Amino acid sequence: MRRRDFIALLGGAAAWPLAARAQQRAALPQIGILDPGIPQHFGAFRTGMRDLGYVEGKSISYIYRSAAGRAGPISQFASELVALKPDVIVGASAVPVHALKDATSTIPIVFVLADALTIGVVSNLAHPGGNLTGLSFLNTELSAKRLELLLEALPNIRRIAVLRDLNTPRIWAEATEEASRRLGLSLQLLEVAEPETFESAFEGAVNARAEALDVLASAFFNSHKGRLTELAAKYQLPTMYEHDDFVRTGGLIAYGPSIPDLFRRAATHVDRILKGAKPGDLPVEQPTKFALSINLKTARMLGLTVPPTLLARADEVIE
Repeated sequence: MRRRDFIALLGGAAAWPLAARAQQRAALPQIGILDPGIPQHFGAFRTGMRDLGYVEGKSISYIYRSAAGRAGPISQFASELVALKPDVIVGASAVPVHALKDATSTIPIVFVLADALTIGVVSNLAHPGGNLTGLSFLNTELSAKRLELLLEALPNIRRIAVLRDLNTPRIWAEATEEASRRLGLSLQLLEVAEPETFESAFEGAVNARAEALDVLASAFFNSHKGRLTELAAKYQLPTMYEHDDFVRTGGLIAYGPSIPDLFRRAATHVDRILKGAKPGDLPVEQPTKFALSINLKTARMLGLTVPPTLLARADEVIE
């Protein structure tokens, strides 16, 4: 064999494993992620995937798009993900899930933090049909419960402001409005769509002599929780939030499902779809873990005394 031919043969042999590895990488299942701006929670989803044996770069790959707390680019990102044809797409909250639903009727979608029946992405939790399944949020029911707990913490209040993300379903605010009437509270609804309008909303609440604030559930608010808790402290407004991350950031009180638990459970849906299950045959699951969190340091800063009966029921008390 001529030396030149021998070298070519060696070069080709060395390329075989490289080609095989490249082909293997290309064959990895791809998971698209549409993040409205809550990367910490999608971290819980990836943890759930690792717990099921998926190793990024070896047995799974991710395509990530983040709107970073802005509603504007979500439809574009949904279209981009669909064009890349991943095996499954995971989306969180109402706006991204609707955008994904509009963008594809064939690629499986697993949603989290979407009140599935209320926002109309499925009509039946047990048999969702179509290409969507996931974890529903029960937010309509929780909206009223949060207001009840806020009143229990502050039994003397009569005027309350409610902060709503304009991109969320109006029915969530309606559930809170109905609860306020039942509880004998005067309610002022403040609606915002951009973080630049947060402070004017707080100023409006104070000018209307609101005695407390209820921040309705929203991935947009979640992505700006530091700013919201900062403004609540600045304007001395005792505030109820949707989950414990706000309380750990300095908020007064929060009640809601365990968000990391929901995202970890979403990994099970993805796993079953990758193994051949149809999303429409997988029941939409609901929260099983709920937590009441209270920040006593914030309560003291606001000059409040939280009733001992409420503290005794809290799952987390930050001193």
